[in-house]
Amino acid sequence: MTFRILVVEDDPLVAMMLEGYLDALDLQTVGCVESVDSALARIRDGEFDAAILDVHLASGETSGAVALALRAAGLPFIVTTGSGASDDVAYVGAPLLTKPFSLQSLE
Repeated sequence: MTFRILVVEDDPLVAMMLEGYLDALDLQTVGCVESVDSALARIRDGEFDAAILDVHLASGETSGAVALALRAAGLPFIVTTGSGASDDVAYVGAPLLTKPFSLQSLE
């Protein structure tokens, strides 16, 4: 069984890098979305096993609502940020990757 990952990332270059890293780790990227609304729709649809969430999205939103929805659905996630750890309780206990990160740190 292939482990399927949803990527919530607003920077296209970071999203492409993540897709490459996930492929190198024999994980399947099921999609890259840029907004909270798109991520919440994907959670409702299901069909993935875990997610990687960028904290700060280009629209000024944070992915806190996505983290809460993932928790409610029982889906694990990793948090990524380039601006340090968020104090939002939605992310508490989730693994944190500080940008820039490497394949080894993602693994």
